[in-house]
Amino acid sequence: MMRVLILGGTGEAAELAAKVANIQGIEAISSLAGRTREPSVPLGDLRIGGFGGVTGLAKYLHQMKIDLLIDATHPFATQIALNAADAAMEVKIPRLKLIRPPWKEVNGDRWIEVDNIKSAANVLENQAQRVFLSIGRQEIGAFAHLNQIWFLMRMIDPPEPNVLLPPGILLCDRGPFKLHNEREILIHHQIDSIVSKNSGGNATYAKIIAARELNLKVVMVNRPPVPPGEQATDIEEVLVWLSQHLHQ
Repeated sequence: MMRVLILGGTGEAAELAAKVANIQGIEAISSLAGRTREPSVPLGDLRIGGFGGVTGLAKYLHQMKIDLLIDATHPFATQIALNAADAAMEVKIPRLKLIRPPWKEVNGDRWIEVDNIKSAANVLENQAQRVFLSIGRQEIGAFAHLNQIWFLMRMIDPPEPNVLLPPGILLCDRGPFKLHNEREILIHHQIDSIVSKNSGGNATYAKIIAARELNLKVVMVNRPPVPPGEQATDIEEVLVWLSQHLHQ
């Protein structure tokens, strides 16, 4: 029996776990960071919580006799991606990064591309009045100083009580989001600009389409670099990779 650890938290990770559960000869364990209060629980064995850096993850891989590591975390989950790469190298097991393709700017889009959240906040100064902030709760405090701008802040869970927030309202919701709903939100709140991470995928892309239709600016935060190593852009590629290792 080959043991596979899936670092999850994304829709692709949950879908992958469900498909791997039906493959004879593979035992999969899904791991969630535990940052979301009510996560979507994948099929099969599950662990929740951090590992304690590279050392802790390498120890877990060794103790659990993991044969293959699949990193299916969010494209912006930089630290766990780096830890996964280093830990897999340390215990000498194959690692695959499942990363959905980023969104591409198309005709009609008004993107302003930036490399980090701080730059996104800087772009908004003197250029926006009512902003739809769709970056999650982890870095929301970077916009707290923008007192002249009103924000609609959407995230899965509310931020911690001690986090300073910019003026505006919180909207706690989980994708996937429908185009007509996104359009209604933007019109109702008189949004003139959107801030979004380039997460890729379909679950949250509707807001980008709605912004295009309404001729709104989108401050798009580009992805951080991905650690070197094997990559897959969809679940079918991952299943092929698993099959190749299963039959070696």
